[in-house]
Amino acid sequence: MNDRIAKGLEAAFDRHRIVFWTDTARELRDTFEALELPGVEKIALANNEFAVKHRILRKAPQGRFLIYREGPEPALIDNWLLDVQLAHGTFKADQAALWLSELGLGLGLEDVVRAHAEFFRSARRLEQLKRLARNDDTASALRLKMLSVCAGGEGGFDSVVERLLADLAADTDETMRLIERSGLGPFLWDQMGRHYGYTAVQPSIEDFAVSLFKACYAMGLGEAGGLSPEALVFFRRWKNNRHASQAFEALSSTYANVLGVRTDLETRDFRHLIELDYFEDIDRAIIVALVHGVAARTLAAGDVASWIRQRRQSYWYDRFRDLYEAIGFAAEFHAAMAQVNLGMTSLAEGVSRYAGNWFRIDQLYRKFIYHMQKSGQASLMAELYEQVENHYVNSYLLRLNDSWQVHVDAAPKWDAAPVPDQRTFYATHVAPYRQKDQKICVIISDAMRYEVAEELLARIRGLDRYDAEIEPMLGSLPTYTQLGMASLLPNRVLQIADNDTSAVIVDGQSSQGTENRKKILAQGREGDRTTALLADDLLKMQRDDYRALFRDHDVIYVYHNLIDATGDKPATEDRVFEAAEKTLEELVQLVKKLAAANANNLLITADHGFIYQHRPIDESDFSGSEVVGETILFRNRRFVLGHGLKPQQGLKLYMPDEAGLQGDVEILIPKSINRLRLKGSGSRFVHGGATLQEAVVPVVRINKKRQSDTSIVDVEIIGSTNQVITASQISVRFYQSVPATEKTQARRLRAGIFSQSGDLISDSHELVFDFRSENPREREHPVRFLLSRKADDYNGQEVVLRLEEQHGDTSHYSEFRSARYILRRSFTNDFDF
Repeated sequence: MNDRIAKGLEAAFDRHRIVFWTDTARELRDTFEALELPGVEKIALANNEFAVKHRILRKAPQGRFLIYREGPEPALIDNWLLDVQLAHGTFKADQAALWLSELGLGLGLEDVVRAHAEFFRSARRLEQLKRLARNDDTASALRLKMLSVCAGGEGGFDSVVERLLADLAADTDETMRLIERSGLGPFLWDQMGRHYGYTAVQPSIEDFAVSLFKACYAMGLGEAGGLSPEALVFFRRWKNNRHASQAFEALSSTYANVLGVRTDLETRDFRHLIELDYFEDIDRAIIVALVHGVAARTLAAGDVASWIRQRRQSYWYDRFRDLYEAIGFAAEFHAAMAQVNLGMTSLAEGVSRYAGNWFRIDQLYRKFIYHMQKSGQASLMAELYEQVENHYVNSYLLRLNDSWQVHVDAAPKWDAAPVPDQRTFYATHVAPYRQKDQKICVIISDAMRYEVAEELLARIRGLDRYDAEIEPMLGSLPTYTQLGMASLLPNRVLQIADNDTSAVIVDGQSSQGTENRKKILAQGREGDRTTALLADDLLKMQRDDYRALFRDHDVIYVYHNLIDATGDKPATEDRVFEAAEKTLEELVQLVKKLAAANANNLLITADHGFIYQHRPIDESDFSGSEVVGETILFRNRRFVLGHGLKPQQGLKLYMPDEAGLQGDVEILIPKSINRLRLKGSGSRFVHGGATLQEAVVPVVRINKKRQSDTSIVDVEIIGSTNQVITASQISVRFYQSVPATEKTQARRLRAGIFSQSGDLISDSHELVFDFRSENPREREHPVRFLLSRKADDYNGQEVVLRLEEQHGDTSHYSEFRSARYILRRSFTNDFDF
């Protein structure tokens, strides 16, 4: 008891120079006498009030005094020290008074403390409340803080409700039982009504939670919800709080069934759901509608892209990312197919047009298949997949290469001048650097066809201080690894070995394997220090090792093999597009690693491309012609090597000189996209033939710059001058000033409306500005803000719409742009019930 009194008095003296202690029951005189309070003079009143007053006000105006009165206080008119007592502190020694004293609160809150005695019996809760309480707290404010302590936090009422929802999701009622034991239950439900408009005959957290999901879903659809707009603001904030994700997901799943959301969604137009993400079933409904709409071609690709952009803000987007991506690429694919013209007048024009725009259809097909596979939703995507597959193979791949084959058949030799031949790669692309005594690194990615390289180009251009460009070469025929790799080395004479190995001889030297390629590379320019190595070995190198590699060599060839290694195996050929994605990632890693070794000039190319059809090959895609010849040295799905080979209706014969080769080995190639029958070999991923996808080989030229060359798009707030907010919500348009490109990158911002003192008084939105359209109107982003109940405190005042930008990967944000508004609301507009 003595310790509690001492602590209470110490707390009182933290705020007052003079403290009055009235011992009405005359029980604590001994305690008073025994007290030791450093720096405090104790005075017991005994008809000496005038002398005491003179001492504490005149003789020692800076001193600290404890004035003890034994017995009841005199009537006010008889209390000579009343003025001093009112101006300073009063101390009482019963339990409620001690608690108030310890909290530093006045006796005006004594009724609150007595009404909730159970709360204060915990020293831990008392200590937590002490950190929150202020001496100007009202009874309501103190009870709100007591609720916060019960909920284990130090936030406002929203945080209390968040804790109760978390408990509900975890199937526990620990917090609620503490609130009720503390006598705070009626106050809690009163605040639920005041904050969110929730009332019920028998209120409960579960009933509130169901009402919350139901009301917010209805309000999101523009219907009456039964709760106040503040409930929607709270709901959105809670939903987007990553610490609450587990509770939100659990309750959302449960109440979707309780509220019959799936059945209701069947009656809704998906366009009305685009801004909603309160239930996972909403995303499912939108995806199903988009799949059917894109398959039926009733939805414009631009609209689909816009809707998918909006869905990126969905809580569930990451869970459905691959489905959304697949749908978006399918829509783009259909749009591209609707506009494509597959005509050409020569081999050169065919290569030019393929490198200019036709490749995009292969790229869109690859991206669609990749994301469809990754989604794992084969049944859902079956309708769209069948359509894309049929359209790709029959309307594009076959038609394009049938048209191309006409010119291949008519050409006297394999040549598409002025498109450079692959065998001139070293002379055309590598030698010029060495003539200027500049070092050069070449990365060769096996089977990286042109459309994959074009995506790589965009990724590299998106890196700061990197510039890149791409151009096509005509790959050597047949388009297989041994010949393609040999063609990229310095060479005068290329010939296919006259045996069953399909090896290629370069100037009399076998080109099989890295060691042989090193020897041939050394013959390129006298005095050049050259080497070759595998990409896997380079990726494993430590900094000192790869810096030494570049320092000690003038020409470096790096061999990367993931696409071909995956596609060439029957067991893994269906994962070739996954390998293409991994290839892009690894090539960017290689570029960064070489650039870190001060390699400013890099070339990325391939030995050949490929054709791939995801669906098992139809019988009609196999050549009906039999391979006939005196000697068959080697054969695969797309070419045959031998002597005395006979041309057939579906097979094109090349003599070595017609293919730009020396020696005596003849080449037989199936026309267009046909395959030869071959046991034990994959048939969906193939190369070796003369299609554009196999034969157009990319050369990506990369330069590392000394100065930064990337920027971020600017964002403006449209029409933000002298605006007045008169309702509980406001729509604002944001404008991205320029299109996003590889060098002008997207910007991520957080938007909300704040008071001048920094309080968030609306919901908050995470926004991504990555519009690529040249049309300014298509770079506008409308956002609707809902004002919270806290906004009422700032009515008639200036408020700020603030765009904030995150600092790196930290939790810190800085202001990017702002606009000021006058908040002038009529409170009658705030209610929907």
